[in-house]
Amino acid sequence: MPLKKLFRSEVDWFVRIQTRPFESELKITMMNKIKPFFLFLLLAIGACTQKNEQPDAVLPSAPHVQWAEAEIGAMFHFDVVNYVPDYNWRKWGTHPPASVFNPSKLDTDQWLRAAKAAGAKYAVLVAKHCSGFSLWPTAAHEYSVKHTPWRDGKGDIVADFIKSCEKYDIKPGIYASAAANGYCYVDNPGLVQPGSPVDQQTYNNVVVQQLTELWSNYGKLFEIWFDGGVLPVKDGGPNLAPLLKQLQPDAVVFQGPADAKNLIRWIGNEEGLAPYPNWSRTDTTTSATGTVKSDDMQGNPEGAIWCPGEADFPLRTGWQGGWFWKAEGQEILSVDQLVKNYTTSVGRNSNMLIGIVVDTSGLVPEEDMQRLTAFGNEIKKRFSEPLASAKGNGETLELSLGKIPVAINHVVIAEDIEKGERIRKYSIEAWKDNQWVQIAEGSSVGNKRIQQFDEVVTDKIRISITAASAGPRIKNFSAYKI
Repeated sequence: MPLKKLFRSEVDWFVRIQTRPFESELKITMMNKIKPFFLFLLLAIGACTQKNEQPDAVLPSAPHVQWAEAEIGAMFHFDVVNYVPDYNWRKWGTHPPASVFNPSKLDTDQWLRAAKAAGAKYAVLVAKHCSGFSLWPTAAHEYSVKHTPWRDGKGDIVADFIKSCEKYDIKPGIYASAAANGYCYVDNPGLVQPGSPVDQQTYNNVVVQQLTELWSNYGKLFEIWFDGGVLPVKDGGPNLAPLLKQLQPDAVVFQGPADAKNLIRWIGNEEGLAPYPNWSRTDTTTSATGTVKSDDMQGNPEGAIWCPGEADFPLRTGWQGGWFWKAEGQEILSVDQLVKNYTTSVGRNSNMLIGIVVDTSGLVPEEDMQRLTAFGNEIKKRFSEPLASAKGNGETLELSLGKIPVAINHVVIAEDIEKGERIRKYSIEAWKDNQWVQIAEGSSVGNKRIQQFDEVVTDKIRISITAASAGPRIKNFSAYKI
C-alpha cells in the first residue's frame, strides 16, 4: 500500500479508537500499542515532505536568474583591424596608429536596434579587443579614441553605447580583454612578452586602471566578459576579484577570476552549439587562466558551483572568424541556421550571444540588420503562441490540447531554477489509442529545454519526471506545432 494511503488509514483507525466507548484500561492499552507506529508514520511522511521541498544545495544568484531569463544577447566588435585588415596584433610593435580609426556615421542607436530586432535582451560591447585599442578615452595609455580624428578625439563609444542600451531597454555589458594587448606586447593569458615597453606589474596596473574606469564610469553592468580569462594572482596577474566585488557585484562574469561571484562559462565552441545534457552546475569552469578548455563542458548536476554556459557565435563567417566586418570574403548565417543555433543554445539551457559586426562607417550593415530582423520575427512566429501551456509542482504534469486532437512536434520545458536544477530525467508522452505513448525523453532542463520530435496527433500530453534531486517545480510546459 502507498505510504500516503497507509498513513490515512492508520489516522482513521486512531481516531475511531479514541471515540469508541472502550473501557478506559483497554483503551489505554491499545493506544500505547499503536502510538509508536503512528509516530513513525508522522516522522516518515514529514521526512519525505521535507526532502521534496528542500532546495538544492547549490543555487543561482539573483543575477544568474536574471541572466538566464534574458536568453539572447548581442556582442559588438569594432576595432582598428577594420581599417587595417592585414594587421596581426601578435606582431609586436606593428599596431596601426590610432588615427586610422575614423567612422563617419557611427550610431550606437542603430546598433541597439539591430540587437533588439534579433530579440536580444542584453548587449556586450567589445570596448578593448586584442589590439589594445580602447573605444573610450582611457587614461591608462595613449592608444584610444581620444587620439583619433573621430569627433576630434572627444568621443566615447562606451558612453554612447550605454545610453543606447538605456534608450532601447537592453541591459548593457562590457568586454575588455585582460589576457591580450598588442599595444603592450601581451599574449594569453595576460603575460608581457619580451621587448614590451612595459613590465608585468606596469601592465597589471594598466588592466586595473582600465577596468576601474569601465566599471566605475558607466553605471551598472549586466555582464562582464574576460575573453581568455585572467592571469591568476599566484602567477603574477592582477587581483581583480575584489575590484569586481566592489564596483560591479551584480554583473555576471564570463571567464573571470576563479574566486569571482556570478560566474558563467564557455560552452566549448563558437557555433551556438551547447552540449546536451547541459547542466548549470559544474565543478570546474575553464582553467584558472580561462585559456584551456575544461573536460566538464556539459557541467555536472551535482557540481559544487552554479556556473551556466553561454553560447557565443558570430553572425558572419570568414575573415577574422566573422567577428569583425570586412567588405568581402564573409557570409551571413541563414535564418534557418540562426533558428537552429537558438534551439541548440537557449533550447539546451544556455544563453545565445550573437556577434554583430560594425563596418568602417560605424554602422551595422543593412544586410546584417535585415537578417537579424528576420531571425527575431521567426522566433516570435514559432514560439510566441503555444497550443497550450501549464505549470505545476510534482512528478507529473498533464497538458490538455482541447477536445479535438491536434498535431504537435515541439515542447518547451522550463524549471523554476531559483529553487535549483532539480530534474535529472524526464519522459514526454502523448495520449494515443486510449493509452500513454512515449514521444520523447531527456535529462537536463534548467531555464529552458526546447525538444523536437516526430509529429504526433493527440488531445493531451504529459511530462513525467523519472529522476529528480528534489520535488520538481515546472514553471512552463508548452506544446507547439512548428
